[in-house]
Amino acid sequence: MLRLAGLSVAYGSFTAIQAVDIEVQEGELVVLLGSNGAGKSTTFKAISGIEKPCEGDIYFEGKSIVKKSPDRIVKAGIVQCAEGRELFSRMTVSENLVMGAYVHRKQKTEVKNSLSRVYELFPILQEKKSHTAGSLSGGQQQMLAIGRALMAKPKLLMLDEPSIGLAPLIVEQMFEVIQRINNEGTTVLLAEQNANAALKIADRGYVFESGAVVVRGSSQELLTNDDVRKAYIGA
Repeated sequence: MLRLAGLSVAYGSFTAIQAVDIEVQEGELVVLLGSNGAGKSTTFKAISGIEKPCEGDIYFEGKSIVKKSPDRIVKAGIVQCAEGRELFSRMTVSENLVMGAYVHRKQKTEVKNSLSRVYELFPILQEKKSHTAGSLSGGQQQMLAIGRALMAKPKLLMLDEPSIGLAPLIVEQMFEVIQRINNEGTTVLLAEQNANAALKIADRGYVFESGAVVVRGSSQELLTNDDVRKAYIGA
């Protein structure tokens, strides 16, 4: 479904990611692991069309998307839930969700169905649909950010650090919902520092260091890799 071939992104003389090769098959849940600044978010921005690569290519469903604008990439089916959530804090929960469906705004019935699905996944959002996004707890805001991304009906959902700043119990609940989203048919690409939680639900993973992929393998292979465990799991 998604293939990154020799992808490099530079900011002036600084190369943020270099010669990255990644594949995500339809229906998979794939995780990108690595510390802050390792290159995960830059990779996401390149896939989303926000950053243009200086080398390499990105293929989605067999076609290159490197020259597509971010809005056309969303219409093609790739939707990113950004790190930091980037919600409209003064707008209500329901208004934020409807904004997520902007590219499908003319399809009123489908927007309504998407809204029902999000409320089923996150019942608390329905309870608080009239509350402003800024009044929600951190965990509820993350649920809203994921729900808003789902409103765009992604074929591939990219989640950038969804567990950051959340309590362990909320993280556990969040990953259960992410796994459910994947099991219901949405392909997921997840960028995470919480390797233990991410690898428990992922099919495969890639480990980033200094802008390059240094280890790749199945989730089980990465969980039992001594270097990965020492660096990211603490065992």
